[in-house]
Order: sequence, then structure tokens, then C-alpha cells
Amino acid sequence: MTAQIIDGVLIAREIESELKIRIGKLAFKPILSVIQIGDDSASSSYIKAKAKAANRVGIELQHHHLPIDISLTDLNSLIDKLNSDSNGIIIQLPIPETLLSCLTRISPEKDVDGFHPMNLGLLMRGEPTLLPCTPAGIIELLQRSNYNLNGKHVVVVGRSNIVGKPLANLLLNKGIDATTTICHSKTKDISQHTKSADIVVVATGYLNTLNEDMVTENTIVIDVGVNRTDDGLVGDCAPNVANKVKAITPVPGGVGPMTVAMLMSNTVSASEQ
Repeated sequence: MTAQIIDGVLIAREIESELKIRIGKLAFKPILSVIQIGDDSASSSYIKAKAKAANRVGIELQHHHLPIDISLTDLNSLIDKLNSDSNGIIIQLPIPETLLSCLTRISPEKDVDGFHPMNLGLLMRGEPTLLPCTPAGIIELLQRSNYNLNGKHVVVVGRSNIVGKPLANLLLNKGIDATTTICHSKTKDISQHTKSADIVVVATGYLNTLNEDMVTENTIVIDVGVNRTDDGLVGDCAPNVANKVKAITPVPGGVGPMTVAMLMSNTVSASEQ
């Protein structure tokens, strides 16, 4: 058996087409400010992908590339300026730990990454807000692929603040109504949970976190991992998982394009407000 491939590139392009229409109704071109600190090669690659997507939909992406030794005071001054000048602001992670407090300097209504504590709090309460891009992209990916989440058992493997925790809260919200289990590095016998799941989302950042013995022929797998190897980019799933499950996202070409699409969507939503 070969799994159905859930094509994130195709669905991201659908979303981009919808965003072009929404942008066409605005009286201005949305501005997305991206702050990069240092010269992390992965960060540079991600920003290039975001810039290409912004260009496709009609968003002006302004790239602010700062030295790794920038002071928190200078960084906050830039953010204060961008809060006035931009429709959306993101800080490309990772950044030095001493600068992490700058994330809360971004105005919640400009926080198109959805990381501000106020936006995360609204997400937990099930109230409208700018959602973290990867969790929002996963929901869109499943719903637009006609996988109904209502009442389904979704196991999230990984408890990061960027994916695992916000995704679990989003899945619980009314209107989505999934039953959610979170597994992590201290969970005993993760396979006991994943085998009972309708959908497994694996987001640990470690190779072979999920293997074929941990899933069934009816499992739908969303692989969030992006691991750089000598053979290229691979996810958190072992290669043999795709030979057993019902459906799976590829790496690359699955969740990644959806994350970028939801960043564009958040920027348009922030602009509309």
C-alpha cells in the first residue's frame, strides 16, 4: 500500500489565489516586515521562500537584516518603528536568548506569527485572533483535503510552543471539535496512542520519531519535521511510514508551504483590520 500524498504546495497556491482577491480590495499594498538577526543559513532560506510568496500575492516584504550582536534596546526601537509603519511583523527565529523578550514588543494586531502571549491566550479561549502559522496551516491542509476533524482522535507528538501546544488548543476549539492527545519525550509507549489515532501530527525535530510499527493502515500522518541530512530534507517520520498509512504529507512540499501561506493570510487579515 502507498499512502495518498497530501500536497501542501497545491493547497498553498489555492490560498494564495484567494489572498490576491482580498488584497485587490484594499486601498494599499500590505507591508510585511521580517527581522533577521545574524546569518543563520536556514533562516535566510526561509525568508527567501516568504519573499517569493509575498511577491506572488502582492505583499511588500521588507527584510531587516541585523547583526547578531545588536542590543535589545536597538532592536526594540526598530520594532516600535515597524509597529507604526508595517501591517505585519515577524522575527525570524532562532535569535539569541537574551533578545527573546522582543517578541512581546510587537503589537498583537501586527503579530502575524501568532506568538504574542495575548494572541496565544485568545487562541486558548477559542476567540478570533492571529493564529500561529504552522498549526493554522495544518488545519487548512486537513480541511481542504476533505478530512473531517469533528470528533476525530488526533495525536500530536511534540509539545513546542510553536507547533504542539497551540495546535492542540486549536484542534479543541468549537467548529473543529477534535479529541486531542499530546505525546512528548516523557510519554510512555507513544505507539499505544498513535495506533489509536485517526490523525497523527509529528513535530519533534528528530529523525524517525514515527515508524511503521506506530501507525495503522487507516492513519493520516502530518509530518511537520524539517531535518537536514546528507540526502536532503527529510521529516520526522521514518521512510517506511508512507508505505503503510492512508495518507501523509511529504517533506518538503507538505506543511512548509502551508506555513508560509498562513503567514501571508495573517498579513492580509492584519491589513484588513
